[in-house]
Amino acid sequence: MTTAPSEAPFTQQLIRWRHHLHQTPELGFDEHHTSNYIASALNALGWTVHRGIGGTGLVANLQVGQGTGVIGLRAEMDALAINEAAPGRAYASTTVGRMHACGHDGHMTMVLGAAQLLAERRDFDGTVRCIFQPAEEHGRGARAMMADGLFERFPVDEIYGVHNMPGLPAGHFATRVGGIMGSEDNFVITITGRGTHAARPHMGVDPIVVAAEIVLALQTIVSRNISPGEPAVISCTELFTDGIRNAIPSQVVIKGDTRSYAPHTQALLERRMREVCEGIARTHGAQATLAYTHEFAPTVNWPQCVPTSVAAAQAVVGADRTDANVQPMMISEDFGAFLQVVPGAFAFIGNGDTGPGSTPLHNAQYDFNDALLALGARYFAEIVRIRLPSNPAPASAAAGKGLHTINQR
Repeated sequence: MTTAPSEAPFTQQLIRWRHHLHQTPELGFDEHHTSNYIASALNALGWTVHRGIGGTGLVANLQVGQGTGVIGLRAEMDALAINEAAPGRAYASTTVGRMHACGHDGHMTMVLGAAQLLAERRDFDGTVRCIFQPAEEHGRGARAMMADGLFERFPVDEIYGVHNMPGLPAGHFATRVGGIMGSEDNFVITITGRGTHAARPHMGVDPIVVAAEIVLALQTIVSRNISPGEPAVISCTELFTDGIRNAIPSQVVIKGDTRSYAPHTQALLERRMREVCEGIARTHGAQATLAYTHEFAPTVNWPQCVPTSVAAAQAVVGADRTDANVQPMMISEDFGAFLQVVPGAFAFIGNGDTGPGSTPLHNAQYDFNDALLALGARYFAEIVRIRLPSNPAPASAAAGKGLHTINQR
């Protein structure tokens, strides 16, 4: 198990970074102060920083030795439009209506901590790129960075990321081969009927009745059209009408999202939703349209990269606190867009299953668990040590450890 030098001062520095970032949250593509702060910290550590990638994104590079392998470590920078409800928190957000309620402040700090360890130790042979991504929360930042030439300008052989997870014991790591988080597709169903007086329903076409039938019928798509062994979710989350208490409306709008892991499942969900909506509306003499958009790609770990994630976690916290086959979750993460282009793996790190650490993500009282900061930093640094060894082991020895060979560029 590797340990960080001067652990107490190192941890204190991580906490200072994290608390400052927590106090100064910024929304997607508006992370100007955040980007400046991170760039300043990385410059002070001796990393070469490139700014303005995909908006406010940045990439920092550190090369040691003559190795040609390149590893990417990614963190996301944006906060949420939530007003923090933590009056006793000394480092609470100083901006009304803005809050790091998902732990991105902690994720940035862990990668910064890894950058410090790697700069101090220089115990690897190759290049490391720390990638700080804007606008994760709405699934736009990864594509913006790639559209701006991220991997053409700063190619990587593999990329790794983590997300804290309330409900998982603090400091426990969890990952898996294949789908670990779902896609997110959004939909808007617009139902048009004919409004009328509430006392004379026979004079109109009631879109609320149509909407009610559609909401219930959509659930049969998952239960009857999708294989029981294939995860999928359809959730109707908002419903609006243009009616009033004593008038049947002319229009109803249903909004929601779907979650799945495979492109063919996404296509099936969209097709069947359209058929169900249009068919039920037609039965009642109404009309229905479906607008369906793809927001987040599923996060699908590459099988050859997961052993590295597992080995790094075991080196930091031990095998008994590392789950190599965690149950996949239907939450979504913009990291999935990166994994469609380059090999890599994503892992969860437990924020706590009791006490404050178990407060759900996207909650006004949520806070990242500072006890994870050094663990996450050491985890990322260990990935680099494993994949870019300064004294490479023979190929047969590496194969015996379940590690794979980097695809050189």
